Amino acid sequence: MSESVLIVDDDPVQRRLLEAMVQRFGYQSLTAEGGDAAIRLLTDPAGAPIDCVVLDLVMPDLDGLGVLARMREAGLDIPVIVQTAHGGIDNVVSAMRAGAADFAVKPASPERLQVSLRNALNTRALAGELQRIKRKHDGTLTIADIITRSPVMQPVLRAAEKAAASTIPVLIEGESGTGKELIARAIHGSGARQAKPFVAVNCGAIPENLVESILFGHEKGAFTGATEKHTGKFVEADGGTLFLDEVGELPLPAQVKLLRALQEGEVEPVGGRKALKVDVRIISATHRDLIADVKAGRFREDLFYRLHVFPIAVPPLRRRPEDIPELARHFLARIAAEEGKRARALSGEALALLRASRWPGNVRQLENAIFRAVVLADGEEIGVDEFPQVVAQVDPEAIDNTPVVEHSPAMAASWPEAEPEVAAPSLVTRSTPSLPLIDTQGNIRPLEDIEGDVIRFAIAHYRGQMSEVARRLKIGRSTLYRKLETLSLDENDIFHAERRRQHVDVS
Repeated sequence: MSESVLIVDDDPVQRRLLEAMVQRFGYQSLTAEGGDAAIRLLTDPAGAPIDCVVLDLVMPDLDGLGVLARMREAGLDIPVIVQTAHGGIDNVVSAMRAGAADFAVKPASPERLQVSLRNALNTRALAGELQRIKRKHDGTLTIADIITRSPVMQPVLRAAEKAAASTIPVLIEGESGTGKELIARAIHGSGARQAKPFVAVNCGAIPENLVESILFGHEKGAFTGATEKHTGKFVEADGGTLFLDEVGELPLPAQVKLLRALQEGEVEPVGGRKALKVDVRIISATHRDLIADVKAGRFREDLFYRLHVFPIAVPPLRRRPEDIPELARHFLARIAAEEGKRARALSGEALALLRASRWPGNVRQLENAIFRAVVLADGEEIGVDEFPQVVAQVDPEAIDNTPVVEHSPAMAASWPEAEPEVAAPSLVTRSTPSLPLIDTQGNIRPLEDIEGDVIRFAIAHYRGQMSEVARRLKIGRSTLYRKLETLSLDENDIFHAERRRQHVDVS
């Protein structure tokens, strides 16, 4: 799902124009006819998430400055782009002081609005990433910090909220790279132990002969090389949370001692003379099928039931494609800032490519792909060319270049009648169409003129169905609309004119 932009304007014509532009940029759009209606949408807990606001400054009842004040009172940090027909310096200063992210004078050009939206959303994404990094470091990451818009993730978040309110042992299951540790940190940061340590241990990365020492500690001289006393991860996490990642990789002897530690609430360091009491909340994670491991004798059944008290299954990224654009933009904002690169946005074609990929490595693989694309990119927009490895793995037929947008009834009413899905072209001609390459002076026609003729014919041939036109021309829909603007073409005028002309030709 793409970002959602709320358009607030009391002028219905202006709302419609802004809505058309926002949708053409690939964003979702919501509209409000006044300040009060906008505040209701922004503060509705059950409403759709809103990522940016395009706000008219002069409106009856609650004006733009009033909306900004109400948003500040409600603690909303959504970026706001203010628009007004009166572009005095006093208005600009007042709006910026009230919290606006940008200011534009009506009528704003599509290019100006697109840049403002892109900058506002990128700034918000970067700020969100910096906050998450800080909270992750401080152990205060919460469930609200998890980036997701997928319906299949909502049960996961609800289960995590329930688990955070208790000290119940949690087992997080899912493929590698799905974000299991992030869920564990969010549970810890949302619970009563958030001020206490969060200690993560990758059980699969510990040498078998050092598992007990690392988990439970050892005394000085307990074995060869033990030159210093080591407290162990259980003692480090005392009062807080111990996260056992890939717990299914633990060897059987270590499983026995782990079970005793969970049962008795105490650990016995290697070479120690007495057990140490510990108060630890256990969250474990695995990508393995532990039930199958229990049946095969690779994992202790009694330990399994100790850990598998409150299971949470995290779905793979391929089951939540709605999260891909959001995650990609957040990764892009952070990585570009870290690398000092100019990349600021992903093209529509690139987003369509990312959504079409299966992502066997899940979120971790997506992050690495964005990292590589940022390094390869030379400009501000990252396109398909920066994802060669993804292109090699994706079937071109699976790529949907249509932006994910919600069209209003007002917009839909002004368009040509829609065909069910993509019907076969019904505008037939008596002969195969020809495209002249030579002008009346005998010179080669400019490429721009030829391209314009091809686009005109395609729009008429496919009855104004822009998704099908883009697919047949093998370009993204956003690219098609950019070409229409560059060539000063209008798809509705082309469709109706060509329909009349071809009707005359056929008859």
